[in-house]
Amino acid sequence: GGGSLKRLIVCADDFGQHEAVNEAVEGAFTRGILTCASLMVTGPAAADAIARARRLPELRVGLHLALTDAHAALPPDSVPGLTDSAGRLRRGQVAVSFALAASAGLRQQLGAEIRAQFDAFAASGLTLDHVNAHQHMQLHPMVAGAIIHVGRDYGLRAMRVPSEPAAPLRRAGAGGQGPGQWAVRQWARVLRAQLRRAGLTSNDHLLGLVHSGRMTEDRLLAVLPHLRPGVTELHLHPAARATPDLAAAAPGYRHVDEYAALTSPAIQTALQRSGITLTTYGELGDVTAGPAPAKAPDLAATYR
Repeated sequence: GGGSLKRLIVCADDFGQHEAVNEAVEGAFTRGILTCASLMVTGPAAADAIARARRLPELRVGLHLALTDAHAALPPDSVPGLTDSAGRLRRGQVAVSFALAASAGLRQQLGAEIRAQFDAFAASGLTLDHVNAHQHMQLHPMVAGAIIHVGRDYGLRAMRVPSEPAAPLRRAGAGGQGPGQWAVRQWARVLRAQLRRAGLTSNDHLLGLVHSGRMTEDRLLAVLPHLRPGVTELHLHPAARATPDLAAAAPGYRHVDEYAALTSPAIQTALQRSGITLTTYGELGDVTAGPAPAKAPDLAATYR
């Protein structure tokens, strides 16, 4: 981690999913606290997202790999095990995870699809700031291994580790133990070790996992003062307006409220008061890629 400094990467996922999302990314970057966005290269509005990103050279853009519940980059007959007949990647992280473990052929298809999405990102001409995966599929060690293997050819230097410490949420009165969070933290430790071995940078903490799609102004104002030292990534799913497509893709997500939080003057004041510096993965460089720890951390101590 980064000593006692509190640094915050503020990232919008699903850039390219819809023009309302792209509009929110542009607005939250130019008038708010957003520092980066993760591009869904197969999203229906990806071309619009790329055009906006080119107009905003300071906006850092990463690749949001869509490996479940989205359109594949490759034609269905190239990745039949991953997609349905319409070329949509299958739903359900757990089912996909078990299938990958059982089938070498499916793992090959996964590698090909990951490469096709990296290719599409490279074709955009944008600089690759970071990589993460839709529905946090990078938590699967085989998926992470494939991303690292392929990403080397495309200048991959940083990947998100989805690990949300419970203490700041508890202190903020925002809960903190979502179902399955303990298991997610175990997988996140495995991922962190994989990234360290590969010499890649990652965040120390993630914010917005338990309350995904519901990181409203009130919730952020409650949590920000309790941020831990090191590098936290706050990930959100903002949109400039509600649309039937977005509501269907993510029921219960408060896209417009998250956009409002990103552009809220109260949030900017809270960041200053809490001594939090905004940053990006690109700015971290090799700061967080220290030597591998001698032994795994004591989990009980880490999340006390």
